[in-house]
Amino acid sequence: MIATRRLAAVLAADVAGYSRLMGADEEGTLAAFKAVRRELGDPKIAEHNGRIVKTTGDGLLVEFQSVVDAARCAVEVQRAMGERNTGVPADKRIEFRIGINLGDVILDDGDIFGDGVNVAARLEALAEPGGICISGAAHEQIRDKLDLAFEDLGEQQVKNIARPVRIYKVILGGAASTLPAPRTTLPELPRRGVRAPRPVITATALTVAIGLSIVAWWTWSRVSSTALVETPAVARLHTSSGGADVNGTPAPAAPLLSFVVLPFANLSNDPEQDYFADAITEDLTTDLSRIDGSFVIARSTAFAYKAKSVDVKQIGRDLGVRYVLDGSVRRLGDQVQVNVQLIDAESGAHLWADRFDTDLRDVAQAQSEITGRLARTLNLQLIAAAGQRLEAEKKIDPDARDLVMLGRALLLRPVSIENRQQSLQAFERALAIDPGSVDARIGMAHVLVGNVLEGWATSAQQDEARAKQLLTEALGRNAGSAWAHYVMGMLHRTQNELPQAKIESEQAIALDRNYASAITQLAIILNHLGQPGAAIPLQEKAIRLDPQGPFLDSYYWNLGLSHLLLGQVDEAANFARRARAANPGSFMPTFLLAAALGLKGDVSEARVSLAEAIRIKPTWDTHAHFLADCTPCLFGDPQYRALLEKTVFPGLRRAGLPDE
Repeated sequence: MIATRRLAAVLAADVAGYSRLMGADEEGTLAAFKAVRRELGDPKIAEHNGRIVKTTGDGLLVEFQSVVDAARCAVEVQRAMGERNTGVPADKRIEFRIGINLGDVILDDGDIFGDGVNVAARLEALAEPGGICISGAAHEQIRDKLDLAFEDLGEQQVKNIARPVRIYKVILGGAASTLPAPRTTLPELPRRGVRAPRPVITATALTVAIGLSIVAWWTWSRVSSTALVETPAVARLHTSSGGADVNGTPAPAAPLLSFVVLPFANLSNDPEQDYFADAITEDLTTDLSRIDGSFVIARSTAFAYKAKSVDVKQIGRDLGVRYVLDGSVRRLGDQVQVNVQLIDAESGAHLWADRFDTDLRDVAQAQSEITGRLARTLNLQLIAAAGQRLEAEKKIDPDARDLVMLGRALLLRPVSIENRQQSLQAFERALAIDPGSVDARIGMAHVLVGNVLEGWATSAQQDEARAKQLLTEALGRNAGSAWAHYVMGMLHRTQNELPQAKIESEQAIALDRNYASAITQLAIILNHLGQPGAAIPLQEKAIRLDPQGPFLDSYYWNLGLSHLLLGQVDEAANFARRARAANPGSFMPTFLLAAALGLKGDVSEARVSLAEAIRIKPTWDTHAHFLADCTPCLFGDPQYRALLEKTVFPGLRRAGLPDE
C-alpha cells in the first residue's frame, strides 16, 4: 500500500520541567495543565484551524494547513501563558516550549510521521521555556506575513536528521526583523604597531554606531543634578522585606526614565569576542546615564544576569526600573550586526526591536537610525548637537578603539594582578597605535592608581606621577570625560588631597549622574572630610544603582561607617552585618561591627566580631597597629579623626582591642 503524503505545518509543544513539577505536586500540576489545555490551548488551536494529532502526557503534536496559522497560534498561546504566569512562583509555572516546521509528513490512521514531524520535535526541544523555535522552511513562509522579530540561530545538526536544519528563534513582541547567523571565525586583536584586519575595523565602528545612537539622548534638556531618585530599591534599603518601607508604605513606582542594559549576547561563536559585546553594554549604560532625570542600573549589577534566562518583569521589580534594553552582537567577515530590543519591564511588552548593520562608512547612518527609533519609541526630543561626538570618534584609530574596549573589559573583571596587567598592556598598545587616544590614557591611569590602592605598585610615587601626567593630558583633550574626572579623584584621594578629590568626583557625577563608583567615592571622601550626614544619601543611591555588584560589601560598610560616625549604632551594626554577609572574607565589615557593638554595649558579641576581624587582618591586632597601617591616607583630616575618636576607636576598645 502506498503511503499518503502531504505538506503540513507541524507544531510540537511540551511543558518545560514537567517531571519536576509532577514530582513536587502531582495532582496540582495535572490540574493546572488540564486547565491550560481547556481554557487556552485547545480553543486557540481550534481558532487557528489546527488539528490535535496526539497528546503525550505533557505535550501536544498539532497539524496546521498553514504555517502562518501555526505561528499565530503559538505566539498567542505563549503571550497568554506569560500573563497567566504573572505572580506564579517560578517553580510552579506551566511553561511551554514550542517548535514549528513546514515539511513532508506521512499520514497513517490519523497520525503523522516522517522528518517533517521529527524536525518539529527537535525544534521544540531547543526552544527556551516560554519560547518558540521555527525551521528555515517555516521562516520563509511567515517572515513577510507576520509582524514578528526573529533571531537566526544558524544551521544546527539535530538528532536523527541527516542534514543540518536552519533554526530561527521567535522574539515575542518584536517588530519584524532577522539577525543572520555567523559564517566565519574572527581574527585575534592586533599586536603592537600592526594594522588590524578588516573585521576588527568594522567591529570597532559598531561601538560608535551603538554608543552614539544612545548618546543623542544626552543632549535632551541636560541639567547637572545629583538628586536622589526614589525607586522600589530605595524603600528596601532600611528594611529586610522588599516592597515597603519601615512604616509599611508600598514602594513607589519606577521612575519614568529608569533603565537596565542587560549584557549583550556574543553570537560570534567565539568566546574571545565576549569583551566586544561587554564593551557595547558598558557604552550603552554610560550613555543612557547622561539623560537628564534618568536612573540607570550599574553595569556590574546588570552583568549578574549574563548568560541567564531572565524574566524582565521580575528584573523590573527587583531593580526598580521601567525599561530593559537587551540585544546581541555578531561579527561576520567585514560586517558587524547588532540586534536591539527595548522592553517595558512592567508589562513585558517589546516596545521596539530592530537589527542594524554597520561598518566605518555607515556609522553615521546607523547612529541616525537607532537614535530615531529610540526617540520615536519614548517620545524624546533630540537636537543635532549629538553629532559632535560622532565627528570626534571618526578621528580615533579603529584598532586603538578596539584595544581600549578590551582594556576596559579586563579592568571591569574581578580585581587581580593578572587582569590589571593585561588591561594595562591593552591600553598601552592602544596608545602606541593612536597617540591621541584619550581613553587609552585614562585606562592606563586607572590601572596605575588602582595598583597603588591595592598595594601592588612597585613604585607608588612613580606610578602616581605617571597617572597624573596621563590624566592631565586626557582632560586637556576631553574635559567632559566622567571617567577621567573619577580616576583623577581616585588619585587625589590616594594622596590624601581630599578637597581636590571631592571636586573631581563631583564633576564626574555631574557628567554621569548614575556613575555608581564615582558616587561611592564621593561618599567615602565626605566621610573622610567629617561629613557623614552628607555621605549617607550618596551611598544609598550607589546601592540602588548597583544592588548586585561585586562591591556591595564596601557600599554597605561605608554606609554603616557613616551612621556610626553620627552615633547611630543600631543602623551601623545593621549595615555592617549586611556587608559581612555580602563578603564574609572582608575584614572591614567585621571591624566596623565590633566597633558598633562595643559602642552599643553588646560587649560579648563585640569581642567575637573583633576576634574574627583580627583573624582576617592579623596586622590590626592593636590600636597602635591599626592607626599605623592606615595613616595618612584614611585619617588625615582633623574632623574625621575627631569623629573616629568619639565613635569607632572607643567602640573597638570596648570590644577588647588593646592600645599596644
